[in-house]
Amino acid sequence: MKNLVIVESPAKAKTIEKYLGKDFTVMSSVGHIRQIAKKNKDGGRPIETNNKYKITFEVDPSKKKVVSELRKAVKEANDVWLATDEDREGEAIAWHLCEVLKLDPKTTKRIVFHEITKNAIEEAIKNPRKIDMKMVEAQQTRQTLDWLVGFDLSPVVWRKVPGGKSAGRVQSPAVRLLVEREREIEKFGAKSSFKITGEFFVPSSGEILKAELNKKFESEKAATDFLESLKNANFKVANISKTPGTRNPSAPFTTSTLQQEANARLGFSAKSTMAAAQKLYQSGKITYMRTDSVNLSGFAIKSSEEFIKKTFGEKYHKARNFATKSAAAQEAHEAIRPTVIANEKVSTSQDLQKIYTLIRNRTLASQMTPAQIEKTTIKIEISGQENYFEAKGEVVVFDGFLKVYSNGKKDEFLPELTSGDSLNFNEIIAKEVFSRPPARYSEGSLVKKLEDLGIGRPSTYATILDTIQARGYAMKGEGEGDPRDVIQ
Repeated sequence: MKNLVIVESPAKAKTIEKYLGKDFTVMSSVGHIRQIAKKNKDGGRPIETNNKYKITFEVDPSKKKVVSELRKAVKEANDVWLATDEDREGEAIAWHLCEVLKLDPKTTKRIVFHEITKNAIEEAIKNPRKIDMKMVEAQQTRQTLDWLVGFDLSPVVWRKVPGGKSAGRVQSPAVRLLVEREREIEKFGAKSSFKITGEFFVPSSGEILKAELNKKFESEKAATDFLESLKNANFKVANISKTPGTRNPSAPFTTSTLQQEANARLGFSAKSTMAAAQKLYQSGKITYMRTDSVNLSGFAIKSSEEFIKKTFGEKYHKARNFATKSAAAQEAHEAIRPTVIANEKVSTSQDLQKIYTLIRNRTLASQMTPAQIEKTTIKIEISGQENYFEAKGEVVVFDGFLKVYSNGKKDEFLPELTSGDSLNFNEIIAKEVFSRPPARYSEGSLVKKLEDLGIGRPSTYATILDTIQARGYAMKGEGEGDPRDVIQ
């Protein structure tokens, strides 16, 4: 065997072997091959806090067969290439492979790529590097913290919390956020008021104009008295203002924003989103799905430009480079994007295709012109009163990026009117409305909150959300609560 390439997943191994040809054999470690041992060699804790946090590792019992096969292959190979994922976990797996397979980390070839395409793989082979020990140490630091927090806190949870199963460095703050929000909701005292809305008949066109009074009333009596005062009132258009505006596209997806948007638009859990993205990456359809960067490569920007101009026309194209706000972001990575932007359909699986379409459309939108909006406000004065009704409308004058990434919002057209036009009221009603408590977290909004607070990493959010639900610390509901009776 001339060359042995070791990757993390069997699915990825098949795709890469296809690109590299007969001189390369590609095998998989099937994820991590070692774990923190139960005890160190002296029978103490495997992480020695009094000995520079030395960690004792052991081969995962379920990976002994995999390790045996890899050892045999290494002996038969002239060159070994470690092609685990490009993040901290991948770097750590590469180091563990060196340790277990007796490879020298200072000389063993380490290759990385952002996408599984023929060009990317061939370019990686041309530019091998060594294992980045700083990244390995960063991963071990996180692993150590996770272990220490879980090891020391979980027994407390078992003793003090009925039904409590575990605690964790990210898991516990996530549960705390849910608890704090629930307490806010319980303490919230809803206040009621009365909103006045009217439907006005436009004599010149026969259209109906819907508007809302600029003031709410605190009591049913005050609202009823106001309605009585309108019986003989006259209504006319006092002012019409039109304001142009623009709506800009968002940056391409990071791991976190993909989870948030898939939850909001598709109703996907973080776990389902990441499972679909992983399959798309392993089959060479999208770039690496664990990233906190919003950068696009020059190739991606250029290919998007060509596709947009050809498909929609030059007026729809606007090249952009986005800057990542997070100080901890790894800028060398790319945002999540399709490997071939022109590919519209890539899977027969509905879930995979939905996630791919979301990623593709977001990428295209990021390189398209802003949408041009026109906002219209019509002020309707009431004879003999200071209060007034207001009607608001918004229309898209030029769709721009909304051509591919619409928010589903429909145009709100208003009838053609001029200042001074008289209106007849068709119906004016008062309806009791209640102030709303803070909303419960959705999976998407909890991911965003954790990211805003700097808790955890994008790659861990799906696992954490799944864990807190599986262990019964939280449950997913269908809605915010039950409707209440209102006065109208």
